[in-house]
Amino acid sequence: MNPTLDPNPLAPYLPLAIALLLAGVLSLIIVKLAAALGPKRPSSIKSAPFEAGSESSGPARQRFAVKFYVVALLFIVFDVEAVFLYPWAVNFQALGWFGYVEMLVFAATLVVGLIYIWKKGALEWEH
Repeated sequence: MNPTLDPNPLAPYLPLAIALLLAGVLSLIIVKLAAALGPKRPSSIKSAPFEAGSESSGPARQRFAVKFYVVALLFIVFDVEAVFLYPWAVNFQALGWFGYVEMLVFAATLVVGLIYIWKKGALEWEH
């Protein structure tokens, strides 16, 4: 059959859609059955926060310092940079000088941002 004259171009994806729907429905059924049929014996030990084998040191819902979020955001930014660098490196020759300059501008923007937060002291742990 000619693919340009196919009346339903999404027909090849129907088995995948059925499989995903079936997996979702079965997962939901299993979770609901486990909650309904499982034993319900709450205790103070079960509801205590788990500290990897050591004694608990404070409430489970304590606040984190902002510096942890800054580090997490930096990780995400530079992780996304790595995601963009890989396809650029694969197609480096095909992109030519334009692609090279574009990636330099992209990397320079990130480096300028990193220098800015470094100078502002956002990466200092002492204060």
